[in-house]
Amino acid sequence: MNIFDDDDFMVGTPQSNFMSIIKTANQNIVENEIEKVFARLALAEKILEENGLEESYESQLKSFEVAEPDEYKNRVSSIYIETVGNIVTQCE
Repeated sequence: MNIFDDDDFMVGTPQSNFMSIIKTANQNIVENEIEKVFARLALAEKILEENGLEESYESQLKSFEVAEPDEYKNRVSSIYIETVGNIVTQCE
């Protein structure tokens, strides 16, 4: 017996929850939060480029998912969870 409702927020994966939230939440808030994620990515890429680490980054990125699947999954999930939390708190 499932003690959680089928529409319970904690049912599913962080990625599936993120996809559900972005479809139903206020689109201005969703767009702002996605822009923040991309801004962080853009800054990270700039820092890597300035330090000549692009090639190292690309090779590590390719092996990260395979070499450390749990850490990879946890970090990706953390980004989804953080973004959903930011969206949900602004929509309340």
